[in-house]
Amino acid sequence: MLFNSLPFLIFFPVCVCAFFMIPGKWRLAFLLAASYFFYMSWKPEYLILILIATVSAYYLGQKIAAQRHPGRRKALLAVSLCVNLGMLFGFKYFNFFSAQTDVLFRRCGMSWDIPVLNVLLPVGISFFTFQAVGYVIDVYRGDVEPERRPGIFALFISFFPQLVAGPIERSRNLLPQFLRKTGPDPARFTDGLRLMLWGYFKKIAVADNLSPFVDKIYAAPQDFTGLQLIVATYFFTLQIYCDFSGYTDIARGAARIMGYDLMPNFRMPYFAASMEDFWKRWHISLSTWFRDYVYIPLGGNRRGDRRRFLNLAAVFLLSGLWHGANWTFVAWGALHCAYIMCSLWARAAVRRFHGLALPRIPAGPGRLVKIFITFHLTAFAWIFFRAGSMSDALYIVTHLGSNLGGSADILLRYGPVALIKSVFSFGAGVETINALAAILSAGILIAVEAAMAKFHAKNLLDNAPGYARWAAYYAVVFWIIVFGSFGDKSFIYFQF
Repeated sequence: MLFNSLPFLIFFPVCVCAFFMIPGKWRLAFLLAASYFFYMSWKPEYLILILIATVSAYYLGQKIAAQRHPGRRKALLAVSLCVNLGMLFGFKYFNFFSAQTDVLFRRCGMSWDIPVLNVLLPVGISFFTFQAVGYVIDVYRGDVEPERRPGIFALFISFFPQLVAGPIERSRNLLPQFLRKTGPDPARFTDGLRLMLWGYFKKIAVADNLSPFVDKIYAAPQDFTGLQLIVATYFFTLQIYCDFSGYTDIARGAARIMGYDLMPNFRMPYFAASMEDFWKRWHISLSTWFRDYVYIPLGGNRRGDRRRFLNLAAVFLLSGLWHGANWTFVAWGALHCAYIMCSLWARAAVRRFHGLALPRIPAGPGRLVKIFITFHLTAFAWIFFRAGSMSDALYIVTHLGSNLGGSADILLRYGPVALIKSVFSFGAGVETINALAAILSAGILIAVEAAMAKFHAKNLLDNAPGYARWAAYYAVVFWIIVFGSFGDKSFIYFQF
């Protein structure tokens, strides 16, 4: 059941009404049943996987908390990791590693006759397994007490707003919220609906309008010019942000209406002034998960620069693999790792020259330059993330400058309108209309986010007269209806 589908637009209001009408002691049971129904709408039998993750984490969490022997505690933790990560590996990575092993064996003159698993990747498996693993590790460390109520713990793993694509919640944040009493709250309703509306704007008006153009060019990059490849890369940079952050906004808004607060997952990442800053703003729940459960346990930055770089490499390569079983995702993770390492080296070099009379760049223009560079480094890395294969990614990278002279000649001779027509000339008009609608919508998005960053536009809207607020809401609804791309288009991160 997609957030941008008619079934969800029926399911959610019915769910909210029933949730608040049911007596308090039955509300969580109803919410758990609704969450299971929500997940089963994709493939009912895969509910078994959520139940396995839930039962194993709940049972082993209890056992770890009760066990005092260090060796047995580690053994129980290892069992929990094997159950959840093994389930994730089997569905998501087995075929990939089997194929790579087969290639290695053939080069050595041997054969690898392990059969391929012909199974559909369960939607959301990377998210709910990581949530279960994080809970068990927290219990093992003594950071949280194990949850004794199985129903509440089951709801923690399967809460439907964030079940399929996050945020990857922490037990210390979400579990206590299920224990407090909730009731209809007009302020929460308003705030939640506003978040959902903005999420739908990102998804329907921006991401889904960009999708046809990006999909066509990245499906066969050899058929297009360098300018078209550049435009498609810029478009995908906007598409993936609006698609994923749009999902997060809808999820957080839906949860807020029911009285629950999910952690923020994005903080305007394309306004980041460095790659470290970008990863503090992009997919925050995943980046902090890897920080807390991989990077810090490996030693973080406490054991010298060499160990720090190895730890960073492990985190970013795992992050790339988390997104998919393909070398393109590994390359994307490796590229971001290289960015971070170069940034750290550059910062260390600047410190060595501290005190020298180096020219100083004014803070305002200097930050704009940093944002510009960070954005383009990020956009370049998205090429590997989006490409269907490493050969396609390398072709795009090496042909971004192809035929730019011809495009410049069209611009000089015939003007910008002719250049735009040449960029979109491969389509029958649908891609052009979608792309232009998305460009207009993206302009609104950038303006709003820039205002939020500079002037805290949300506060301005809250303090505006009622007629001004409602005019803004109606304007967004009108824009979605007129310029949105409708159809049950899946969210990009559902495939992860």
